[in-house]
Amino acid sequence: MKTIATASSAIGLLFVVLVNAGAVTAQTSLEDRYVASRDAAIKKLKPLYDAGGMDDAATKAESVARADLEAQLRAILGPLDYAGFGSGKLNLGSLYDGDEGYGSLDGLRFESKIGENGEAAGGKDKDGNYIEAKAHIIVTTQTMFAGWLRAHKDWWGKGTNNVPQQISAALKSEDFYTQAFSTGSAVVKFNDLPIAAPGSATFAYAMLAGRTQSEIPKAADEAYISALANGKVYVAYSSIEPKVRIPACDAVRTDFDEKSEDVFKRCFSERAPKQAAFGEAKKQAQSLLEFAVGR
Repeated sequence: MKTIATASSAIGLLFVVLVNAGAVTAQTSLEDRYVASRDAAIKKLKPLYDAGGMDDAATKAESVARADLEAQLRAILGPLDYAGFGSGKLNLGSLYDGDEGYGSLDGLRFESKIGENGEAAGGKDKDGNYIEAKAHIIVTTQTMFAGWLRAHKDWWGKGTNNVPQQISAALKSEDFYTQAFSTGSAVVKFNDLPIAAPGSATFAYAMLAGRTQSEIPKAADEAYISALANGKVYVAYSSIEPKVRIPACDAVRTDFDEKSEDVFKRCFSERAPKQAAFGEAKKQAQSLLEFAVGR
């Protein structure tokens, strides 16, 4: 009887192993199919856009490709829904290598329906300015994220700052956030924000930052968070209020001293944790993390 029971247990274990292996293979196949479809779409669209094609045919071809890729990501990631956010859209800024948003992170992007000023995002304010969503959440898988990192190893060319190849190091790098999102601005990291990882997360990180198209911003007005949980990578950012600003550090900046920005950043990073606004930023980052990943 003991031999029969042992044999039954072994068969049961083998069944579980085979089922799990099949699930992993199926998931990997879906991810491989997505990457192949994305690369095929890029290859198909390139000659159209290289030739200056901005006609209906090129636009329609890209729309069809994006819809297909978005549907594939939904199948890979499974059901995802965030209260107060729109349905997830493809995070890729462009499928053409001549565009600024080309090469952004493969994943679904969820945007809050409310802007920084409390008005509906996506419209225009009283001055005619576009109202950007207050918060953004991007979700992908760890496998796809690792593949994206490999593709971005020398994205800005060898000998320059590029995204680290380890997932945890990449998620702490301002270069990653600059390359991952199609915002038209570089992300500037000021400080780490101490946070507690949700129970489901094997890694979590947050940072105080700002965006710029030229010089280092004088205030940190965004919080960025990231986490690894259940085979997925969660990355999110949101504007924060109040902004973290340190007037005492502004004095070190001059228009004629290129080193002054480095001195300013060091001054800011040293003094920021003592500011009341820093504590508020930490709380807002923690809330964003728990909202994106779950407790």
